[in-house]
Amino acid sequence: MIDVLFIVLPDTLLLDLAGPAEAFRLANQALQRRGQAPAFRLRYAGPEPEATSSVGLQLSGLAPLPEAFEHPTWTVLLGRPGDAPQVLRRQRAWLAARQWLARHLAPVLAAGSASPHRLLTVCVGALLAADAGLLARRHCTSHHELLDDLAQIAPSALVQANRIWVEDGALLTSAGITAGIDLALHCIARHCGDALAAQVAQVMVAPGRRAADAPQQSPLLALRNHLHPALHRVQDAVGAAPGADWSAEALAAVAHVSPRHLGRLFHTHCGLSPRDYVAQVRLALAQQAQAGGAGVAQAAALAGFSGDRQWRRARQRQRAAG
Repeated sequence: MIDVLFIVLPDTLLLDLAGPAEAFRLANQALQRRGQAPAFRLRYAGPEPEATSSVGLQLSGLAPLPEAFEHPTWTVLLGRPGDAPQVLRRQRAWLAARQWLARHLAPVLAAGSASPHRLLTVCVGALLAADAGLLARRHCTSHHELLDDLAQIAPSALVQANRIWVEDGALLTSAGITAGIDLALHCIARHCGDALAAQVAQVMVAPGRRAADAPQQSPLLALRNHLHPALHRVQDAVGAAPGADWSAEALAAVAHVSPRHLGRLFHTHCGLSPRDYVAQVRLALAQQAQAGGAGVAQAAALAGFSGDRQWRRARQRQRAAG
């Protein structure tokens, strides 16, 4: 199980905390519905046992900053209201968090992707990471109003503008506020799969997960910028078992509509047929498997194709469709 450790300071932006935390909670809920164990344990810690949030809500029962990581841990640094001079006032809580980060997170980032631990930042959280000396020579981002300040605090950092989130080894930074949800969905997809992340996004009414640093979205997440429950049921089922015998009747049974009506729904909301959607998902999975080193036959089987011949035919149909 991954420990998701939220570092809570005075004036923490409540949405920066609640949005990602809900995404991880919903991921656990979806896993439990599948009969699987939860993947994430949510923890909240800070230099002080209580903190007042940005909207005045008092947050209490915060654990002390841990002296060691007993389990794989994703540490999350959150935003605070105000510009850089306001948030960098070197208050006692900020200084304590900065010292803790320098002591405990620097080795994590040095180990890169091989480490079981991660540092996630939302909005101003990147400034705290920079103040602790953790962003040197690393790709990173923050809220668009803070990018110049971030570059000034960490002159050697490779600050990326116009990004929702940026990943550099064990460091993941996001633009802030709602972008923290996008970052959480990305991490859920990495750990639990795109299909489960898509389910979480659907429940959060955020079906179009943004991934601004990627050239394209996975078909498991694309074509979901609608709110039709029947289509989401079908897309969830195909993502969970792409190799199943997805006949028109089988897909319609999942949607609880007739095959003809399902076809109309797919064309209206997704712009393609149910059969083409299944093929698109399988093609993407096969390409991902091949990029990961699988041979042609193995990649085709992992994606649910009966063989490489069926895979080739699906590619030809996709090219013909333009």
